[in-house]
Amino acid sequence: MPLEPTLPVKAPATIPYFLQEQIRELIIDGTFRPGQPLREQELEQRFGTSRSPIREALRLLELTGLVAHMQRKGFRVRRYTETEIRHIYALRAELAAYGLRQLDGVISDELLRELRTCDQEMARAYAAQDIRGYADFLRRFYLAGVRYAGNTPLEDTLTRLYEQVEPMRYIFLRHALADLAYDTFHREVLRALEAGEALRAAEAARDHVQRHLPGIVRAYDEAAAEAGVH
Repeated sequence: MPLEPTLPVKAPATIPYFLQEQIRELIIDGTFRPGQPLREQELEQRFGTSRSPIREALRLLELTGLVAHMQRKGFRVRRYTETEIRHIYALRAELAAYGLRQLDGVISDELLRELRTCDQEMARAYAAQDIRGYADFLRRFYLAGVRYAGNTPLEDTLTRLYEQVEPMRYIFLRHALADLAYDTFHREVLRALEAGEALRAAEAARDHVQRHLPGIVRAYDEAAAEAGVH
């Protein structure tokens, strides 16, 4: 008698993408820590599926920068060095500032409404200590300005950079958010845009990254150490 399939078979092409999202969430929330091996057999057992879609999901995650493949060692959560983290965040800060500068003279009421909505959602997530929700709306806040500026290549690049740093942001927020004001990371940017000062908003965005980067690096290194990765 044939076994019942664990996952629906009518749309097999979607299975690797489903697994990609599931593994992605486990990487971001710290269940799978920086540098931790992602053994295909263990993932098969966790998700109740065969090795082929697991491997395809891991290769998709490798393209996003969340997973790395090492010859003869297999896949593991990407472990960034301190230098790589500083380079990624420096690039993200400059690109975010560039996107905000493009709003000079074109800040709209529609954009401000979206930013205020993100602000309200971050306040709710902060009150509930919902780290994932908070991080998602903070990401939306900073990508909104780039989208309104109509710079699609910049939006695509920033989206990829945000994806790379998502585990780092989550680890840092998990350690630090309770001790910070809910609007620590966007207050000055929002105030500047409300005042029509896009250039000041750009400087504030850059300053936020520089101010919090040491804490991000420290929290990330501690998480990697807990996984026994050096």
